[in-house]
Amino acid sequence: MTALLDVASHLPEQNVPIADIGADVGAEASLMWTFRRFYGLRTVLRAPGRDLRATLTAAVESLTELRGNEHRVRYVIHPRTVSTVTPAGENTVEELCAELGLTRATAFTLTQHGCATGLFAVDLAGRLLTADGDPDALALVLAGEKAFSRTLQIIPESTVMGEGTAACLVSADGDSDRMLGFATRTHGRYSEEFPPYPLDPRFLKEHNATLAAVMRDAAEDAGVGLDDLALVLPHNVNRLSWQWTCKILGIPLDRVFLDNIPVTGHCFTADPFINYTHAREAGLLRPGDLYLMAAVGLGATFSAAVLRH
Repeated sequence: MTALLDVASHLPEQNVPIADIGADVGAEASLMWTFRRFYGLRTVLRAPGRDLRATLTAAVESLTELRGNEHRVRYVIHPRTVSTVTPAGENTVEELCAELGLTRATAFTLTQHGCATGLFAVDLAGRLLTADGDPDALALVLAGEKAFSRTLQIIPESTVMGEGTAACLVSADGDSDRMLGFATRTHGRYSEEFPPYPLDPRFLKEHNATLAAVMRDAAEDAGVGLDDLALVLPHNVNRLSWQWTCKILGIPLDRVFLDNIPVTGHCFTADPFINYTHAREAGLLRPGDLYLMAAVGLGATFSAAVLRH
Protein backbone atom coordinates (compact mmCIF):
# COMPACT_ATOMS: atom_id res chain seq x y z
CA MET A 1 0.00 0.00 0.00
CA THR A 2 1.44 3.37 -1.07
CA ALA A 3 2.59 5.55 1.82
CA LEU A 4 4.16 8.98 2.18
CA LEU A 5 7.27 8.48 4.26
CA ASP A 6 7.97 12.21 4.31
CA VAL A 7 6.63 15.39 2.70
CA ALA A 8 8.35 18.79 2.56
CA SER A 9 7.69 22.08 0.82
CA HIS A 10 9.45 25.29 -0.12
CA LEU A 11 7.85 28.70 -0.53
CA PRO A 12 9.79 31.50 -2.25
CA GLU A 13 10.32 34.69 -0.29
CA GLN A 14 9.14 37.28 -2.80
CA ASN A 15 5.52 38.25 -2.19
CA VAL A 16 3.89 39.67 -5.34
CA PRO A 17 0.43 41.33 -5.34
CA ILE A 18 -1.80 39.78 -7.98
CA ALA A 19 -2.53 43.27 -9.31
CA ASP A 20 1.12 43.58 -10.33
CA ILE A 21 0.96 40.30 -12.22
CA GLY A 22 -2.27 41.35 -13.90
CA ALA A 23 -0.64 44.60 -15.02
CA ASP A 24 2.40 42.75 -16.37
CA VAL A 25 0.31 40.48 -18.60
CA GLY A 26 -2.32 43.05 -19.56
CA ALA A 27 -5.20 41.39 -17.71
CA GLU A 28 -8.39 43.40 -17.39
CA ALA A 29 -8.76 45.27 -14.11
CA SER A 30 -12.22 43.76 -13.66
CA LEU A 31 -10.75 40.25 -13.69
CA MET A 32 -8.21 41.10 -11.02
CA TRP A 33 -10.94 42.75 -8.92
CA THR A 34 -12.99 39.55 -9.18
CA PHE A 35 -9.97 37.50 -8.13
CA ARG A 36 -9.54 39.65 -5.01
CA ARG A 37 -13.17 40.25 -4.09
CA PHE A 38 -14.74 36.86 -4.78
CA TYR A 39 -11.93 34.32 -5.28
CA GLY A 40 -9.92 35.19 -2.17
CA LEU A 41 -6.65 35.78 -4.04
CA ARG A 42 -4.29 38.51 -2.85
CA THR A 43 -0.64 37.65 -3.48
CA VAL A 44 1.51 34.88 -4.93
CA LEU A 45 5.05 33.81 -4.07
CA ARG A 46 7.71 33.97 -6.76
CA ALA A 47 11.42 33.18 -6.98
CA PRO A 48 12.95 35.52 -9.58
CA GLY A 49 16.56 34.74 -10.31
CA ARG A 50 16.22 31.11 -9.14
CA ASP A 51 15.69 28.37 -11.71
CA LEU A 52 13.45 25.32 -11.36
CA ARG A 53 16.28 23.11 -10.21
CA ALA A 54 17.01 25.46 -7.31
CA THR A 55 13.39 25.68 -6.13
CA LEU A 56 12.88 21.91 -6.34
CA THR A 57 16.17 21.26 -4.54
CA ALA A 58 15.08 23.57 -1.73
CA ALA A 59 12.02 21.38 -1.11
CA VAL A 60 14.03 18.15 -1.27
CA GLU A 61 16.58 19.43 1.22
CA SER A 62 13.80 19.79 3.80
CA LEU A 63 13.03 16.06 3.68
CA THR A 64 14.38 14.72 6.96
CA GLU A 65 13.84 11.08 5.99
CA LEU A 66 15.93 11.31 2.81
CA ARG A 67 19.23 11.90 4.60
CA GLY A 68 21.14 8.65 4.77
CA ASN A 69 18.57 6.91 2.54
CA GLU A 70 19.68 8.28 -0.82
CA HIS A 71 20.81 4.80 -1.90
CA ARG A 72 17.27 3.49 -1.41
CA VAL A 73 15.69 5.88 -3.93
CA ARG A 74 14.74 3.84 -7.00
CA TYR A 75 12.67 6.43 -8.88
CA VAL A 76 12.66 10.21 -9.09
CA ILE A 77 9.50 11.55 -10.73
CA HIS A 78 8.74 15.13 -11.72
CA PRO A 79 5.04 15.57 -12.51
CA ARG A 80 4.54 18.57 -14.79
CA THR A 81 1.63 20.79 -15.65
CA VAL A 82 3.28 21.73 -18.95
CA SER A 83 5.60 19.52 -20.99
CA THR A 84 8.44 22.02 -21.44
CA VAL A 85 9.59 23.78 -18.27
CA THR A 86 13.25 24.60 -18.97
CA PRO A 87 15.35 25.86 -21.89
CA ALA A 88 16.55 23.33 -24.45
CA GLY A 89 19.59 21.40 -23.27
CA GLU A 90 18.75 21.50 -19.57
CA ASN A 91 17.71 18.30 -17.80
CA THR A 92 16.55 19.47 -14.41
CA VAL A 93 15.63 16.09 -12.89
CA GLU A 94 18.83 14.26 -13.84
CA GLU A 95 20.96 17.22 -12.74
CA LEU A 96 19.14 17.31 -9.41
CA CYS A 97 19.73 13.57 -8.93
CA ALA A 98 23.45 14.03 -9.51
CA GLU A 99 23.59 16.97 -7.09
CA LEU A 100 21.78 15.07 -4.32
CA GLY A 101 23.63 11.78 -4.76
CA LEU A 102 20.64 9.82 -6.04
CA THR A 103 22.88 7.74 -8.30
CA ARG A 104 20.76 4.58 -8.30
CA ALA A 105 17.52 6.28 -9.30
CA THR A 106 15.70 6.16 -12.60
CA ALA A 107 14.54 9.73 -13.24
CA PHE A 108 11.65 10.73 -15.48
CA THR A 109 8.89 13.28 -15.91
CA LEU A 110 5.14 12.78 -16.03
CA THR A 111 2.68 14.98 -17.93
CA GLN A 112 -0.81 15.13 -19.49
CA HIS A 113 -2.79 15.40 -16.23
CA GLY A 114 -2.19 19.13 -15.82
CA CYS A 115 -2.04 20.26 -12.20
CA ALA A 116 -3.48 16.90 -11.10
CA THR A 117 -0.30 15.13 -12.25
CA GLY A 118 1.22 15.38 -8.77
CA LEU A 119 -1.36 13.07 -7.20
CA PHE A 120 -1.08 10.69 -10.15
CA ALA A 121 2.72 10.61 -9.67
CA VAL A 122 2.37 9.49 -6.04
CA ASP A 123 -0.04 6.73 -7.03
CA LEU A 124 2.26 5.65 -9.88
CA ALA A 125 5.31 5.70 -7.58
CA GLY A 126 3.59 3.28 -5.22
CA ARG A 127 2.63 0.97 -8.07
CA LEU A 128 6.16 0.91 -9.47
CA LEU A 129 7.68 0.17 -6.07
CA THR A 130 5.15 -2.60 -5.43
CA ALA A 131 5.89 -4.18 -8.81
CA ASP A 132 9.63 -4.12 -8.08
CA GLY A 133 9.12 -6.09 -4.89
CA ASP A 134 11.93 -4.44 -2.92
CA PRO A 135 10.47 -3.44 0.48
CA ASP A 136 13.34 -1.02 1.14
CA ALA A 137 13.05 0.91 -2.13
CA LEU A 138 11.73 4.47 -2.20
CA ALA A 139 10.54 6.96 -4.80
CA LEU A 140 10.96 10.72 -4.75
CA VAL A 141 8.18 12.84 -6.27
CA LEU A 142 9.06 16.47 -7.08
CA ALA A 143 6.21 18.95 -7.54
CA GLY A 144 6.17 22.55 -8.72
CA GLU A 145 7.21 24.64 -11.70
CA LYS A 146 8.15 28.16 -12.73
CA ALA A 147 5.65 30.64 -14.15
CA PHE A 148 8.22 31.43 -16.82
CA SER A 149 5.99 32.80 -19.60
CA ARG A 150 3.11 35.25 -19.94
CA THR A 151 0.71 32.40 -20.66
CA LEU A 152 1.53 30.72 -17.34
CA GLN A 153 0.88 33.73 -15.12
CA ILE A 154 -2.91 33.57 -14.95
CA ILE A 155 -5.56 30.95 -15.69
CA PRO A 156 -8.57 32.91 -17.00
CA GLU A 157 -11.68 32.79 -14.80
CA SER A 158 -9.72 30.75 -12.28
CA THR A 159 -6.48 31.77 -10.53
CA VAL A 160 -2.96 33.26 -10.49
CA MET A 161 0.10 31.00 -10.51
CA GLY A 162 2.77 30.80 -7.81
CA GLU A 163 6.16 29.08 -7.66
CA GLY A 164 6.04 27.04 -4.45
CA THR A 165 7.46 23.51 -4.64
CA ALA A 166 7.11 20.25 -2.73
CA ALA A 167 8.87 16.90 -2.41
CA CYS A 168 7.36 13.57 -1.35
CA LEU A 169 9.30 10.48 -0.33
CA VAL A 170 7.11 7.50 -1.22
CA SER A 171 7.32 3.87 -0.11
CA ALA A 172 5.34 0.83 -1.25
CA ASP A 173 4.24 0.23 2.33
CA GLY A 174 4.48 2.00 5.65
CA ASP A 175 2.62 3.17 8.72
CA SER A 176 2.69 6.90 8.00
CA ASP A 177 0.24 8.59 5.65
CA ARG A 178 -0.99 5.46 3.88
CA MET A 179 -2.97 6.00 0.68
CA LEU A 180 -6.25 4.15 1.16
CA GLY A 181 -8.08 5.24 -1.98
CA PHE A 182 -7.45 7.02 -5.27
CA ALA A 183 -9.76 8.18 -8.06
CA THR A 184 -9.27 10.09 -11.28
CA ARG A 185 -11.35 11.14 -14.29
CA THR A 186 -10.26 12.77 -17.54
CA HIS A 187 -12.69 14.71 -19.75
CA GLY A 188 -10.76 14.64 -23.01
CA ARG A 189 -13.10 17.03 -24.79
CA TYR A 190 -11.24 19.82 -22.99
CA SER A 191 -7.79 18.62 -24.09
CA GLU A 192 -7.06 21.82 -25.99
CA GLU A 193 -7.86 24.07 -23.03
CA PHE A 194 -4.87 26.16 -22.04
CA PRO A 195 -4.25 29.84 -21.26
CA PRO A 196 -4.36 32.45 -22.65
CA TYR A 197 -7.50 31.13 -24.32
CA PRO A 198 -10.73 31.56 -22.33
CA LEU A 199 -11.87 28.37 -20.63
CA ASP A 200 -14.77 26.54 -22.21
CA PRO A 201 -17.98 27.57 -20.39
CA ARG A 202 -18.94 23.89 -20.22
CA PHE A 203 -15.78 23.14 -18.28
CA LEU A 204 -16.49 25.92 -15.80
CA LYS A 205 -20.05 24.62 -15.38
CA GLU A 206 -18.97 20.99 -14.89
CA HIS A 207 -15.86 21.66 -12.82
CA ASN A 208 -17.28 21.61 -9.28
CA ALA A 209 -19.71 18.73 -9.86
CA THR A 210 -17.00 16.55 -11.42
CA LEU A 211 -14.51 17.37 -8.68
CA ALA A 212 -17.12 16.48 -6.06
CA ALA A 213 -17.84 13.19 -7.82
CA VAL A 214 -14.16 12.23 -7.92
CA MET A 215 -13.79 13.05 -4.23
CA ARG A 216 -16.71 10.74 -3.51
CA ASP A 217 -15.09 8.06 -5.68
CA ALA A 218 -11.82 8.30 -3.75
CA ALA A 219 -13.64 8.01 -0.42
CA GLU A 220 -15.58 5.01 -1.70
CA ASP A 221 -12.34 3.40 -2.93
CA ALA A 222 -10.93 3.89 0.57
CA GLY A 223 -14.04 2.39 2.16
CA VAL A 224 -14.86 5.53 4.11
CA GLY A 225 -17.45 8.30 4.01
CA LEU A 226 -16.87 11.98 3.43
CA ASP A 227 -18.01 12.63 7.00
CA ASP A 228 -15.06 10.52 8.18
CA LEU A 229 -12.55 13.00 6.74
CA ALA A 230 -10.83 15.25 9.24
CA LEU A 231 -9.47 17.56 6.54
CA VAL A 232 -9.44 18.23 2.80
CA LEU A 233 -6.14 19.43 1.31
CA PRO A 234 -7.09 21.19 -1.92
CA HIS A 235 -5.46 22.65 -4.96
CA ASN A 236 -5.24 26.39 -4.29
CA VAL A 237 -7.21 27.63 -7.27
CA ASN A 238 -9.70 29.89 -5.51
CA ARG A 239 -11.99 30.02 -2.51
CA LEU A 240 -15.26 30.41 -4.46
CA SER A 241 -14.74 27.14 -6.32
CA TRP A 242 -14.34 25.27 -3.04
CA GLN A 243 -17.43 26.91 -1.59
CA TRP A 244 -19.49 25.46 -4.42
CA THR A 245 -17.79 22.05 -4.27
CA CYS A 246 -18.43 21.79 -0.53
CA LYS A 247 -22.06 22.75 -1.08
CA ILE A 248 -22.44 19.89 -3.57
CA LEU A 249 -20.76 17.44 -1.18
CA GLY A 250 -22.61 18.67 1.88
CA ILE A 251 -19.44 19.16 3.93
CA PRO A 252 -18.53 22.33 5.87
CA LEU A 253 -16.12 24.70 4.19
CA ASP A 254 -14.01 24.92 7.34
CA ARG A 255 -12.99 21.30 6.78
CA VAL A 256 -11.04 22.44 3.69
CA PHE A 257 -7.58 23.90 4.32
CA LEU A 258 -7.85 27.24 2.49
CA ASP A 259 -5.23 29.25 4.40
CA ASN A 260 -2.72 29.32 1.54
CA ILE A 261 -5.01 30.52 -1.25
CA PRO A 262 -4.54 34.25 -0.45
CA VAL A 263 -0.79 33.81 0.06
CA THR A 264 0.69 31.30 -2.38
CA GLY A 265 -1.71 31.31 -5.31
CA HIS A 266 -1.93 28.11 -7.33
CA CYS A 267 1.45 26.32 -7.38
CA PHE A 268 1.04 23.99 -10.36
CA THR A 269 1.16 20.33 -9.15
CA ALA A 270 2.41 21.14 -5.63
CA ASP A 271 -0.65 22.58 -3.84
CA PRO A 272 -1.96 19.52 -1.93
CA PHE A 273 1.53 18.70 -0.67
CA ILE A 274 2.29 22.28 0.37
CA ASN A 275 -1.03 22.34 2.20
CA TYR A 276 -0.17 19.04 3.88
CA THR A 277 3.06 20.41 5.34
CA HIS A 278 1.31 23.53 6.64
CA ALA A 279 -1.64 21.61 8.09
CA ARG A 280 0.78 19.22 9.79
CA GLU A 281 2.77 22.09 11.27
CA ALA A 282 -0.45 23.73 12.51
CA GLY A 283 -1.44 20.53 14.33
CA LEU A 284 -4.54 20.00 12.19
CA LEU A 285 -3.70 16.35 11.49
CA ARG A 286 -3.56 13.87 14.37
CA PRO A 287 -2.38 10.25 14.17
CA GLY A 288 -5.15 8.16 12.66
CA ASP A 289 -6.94 11.08 10.99
CA LEU A 290 -8.31 10.53 7.50
CA TYR A 291 -7.71 13.29 4.99
CA LEU A 292 -8.26 13.82 1.27
CA MET A 293 -6.01 15.50 -1.30
CA ALA A 294 -7.67 16.87 -4.43
CA ALA A 295 -6.52 18.59 -7.62
CA VAL A 296 -7.78 19.49 -11.08
CA GLY A 297 -5.68 19.88 -14.20
CA LEU A 298 -6.64 21.62 -17.42
CA GLY A 299 -7.16 19.09 -20.12
CA ALA A 300 -9.21 18.15 -18.05
CA THR A 301 -8.23 15.69 -15.28
CA PHE A 302 -9.78 15.50 -11.81
CA SER A 303 -7.99 13.48 -9.12
CA ALA A 304 -8.38 12.77 -5.42
CA ALA A 305 -6.66 10.55 -2.86
CA VAL A 306 -7.65 9.54 0.66
CA LEU A 307 -4.87 8.93 3.18
CA ARG A 308 -4.59 8.11 6.87
CA HIS A 309 -2.17 10.20 8.89
